[in-house]
Amino acid sequence: MFKSIRKLTASWNINVVTNYSTQTAYQNIFDRNAKRLQKERAARSPDVELYDYLKEEVGFRLADRIIDIKREFANAADIGCSRGFLSKHIMAESVQHLTLCDTSPTMLAQAQGTPGLKMTKLEVDEEKLDFAENSLDLVISSLSLHWVNDLPGCFSKVIRSLKPDGVFIASLFGGDTLYELRSSLQLAEIERKGGLAPHISPFTQIRDVGALLNRAGFTMLTIDTDEIVVGFPSMFELMWDLKGMAENNAAFNRPAHISRETLLAASAIYKELYAKDDGVSATFQIIYFVGWKPGPNQPQPLARGSGDVSLKDLGKIIETGGTKKTKA
Repeated sequence: MFKSIRKLTASWNINVVTNYSTQTAYQNIFDRNAKRLQKERAARSPDVELYDYLKEEVGFRLADRIIDIKREFANAADIGCSRGFLSKHIMAESVQHLTLCDTSPTMLAQAQGTPGLKMTKLEVDEEKLDFAENSLDLVISSLSLHWVNDLPGCFSKVIRSLKPDGVFIASLFGGDTLYELRSSLQLAEIERKGGLAPHISPFTQIRDVGALLNRAGFTMLTIDTDEIVVGFPSMFELMWDLKGMAENNAAFNRPAHISRETLLAASAIYKELYAKDDGVSATFQIIYFVGWKPGPNQPQPLARGSGDVSLKDLGKIIETGGTKKTKA
């Protein structure tokens, strides 16, 4: 057990995300090369499929949102495609051609599509997208964007690449993800060290996602959250699974290790506070969003002041079954 703990201390930390809604310029928080190496290491593991359960589930749920749009997309791109958790659910009847993008060549090679789906694979960073302007009908991404430093820049590149009335559909981890592990490590460090090291910061908040999409120019936004709670025998199995998913820390300021004493204390605290059956539970908050690039065929609001009925009379209109326009 101690051998496993020593390995974890050298490789594990929670990712750090900043509050984008108050920033005018982004900061390089994540080491994108380190994240690429982590993904390569995870993809080359002989038991990589054991750690796909969470991303498989989120990919399936996100694919449902794509199917709900009754439209055939000529050209689509999956940014941060990982091992193809979305492409395996994309039907050829919905998308004529799908471009898969990821920084990990091994993950790209492992990604597969459905029968008849035409695909192109590109080894490219989500922060350096270079699709031609107005060239895509659909952009999708599943559990990748929370590692992007310049999220505003990424959204701007996406909307530039979309055709008018094109759609951006994605998922990423939300602020309540792994709150059990976060609080356990914090309490353990206070107990053992007398203070907090910068191991943990919040994931992206849902309000930040909406603000950034609006700033980039997306309209008709739909944003919702979901929680997936997973049980583990102990905190250590959770941490090993996160490493197997390539979700271990890639921040530039990540500490070299976490001490064995801190990990043991955190495990005991975790067991005490978040016990479930014979183990512990871990919560993953998933933020899903849909944003549209403005287009001439989209529904438009009426001009301000064009209504001829006051909102105070809305109750009477409903009672009488009226359909008159109301004042803005």
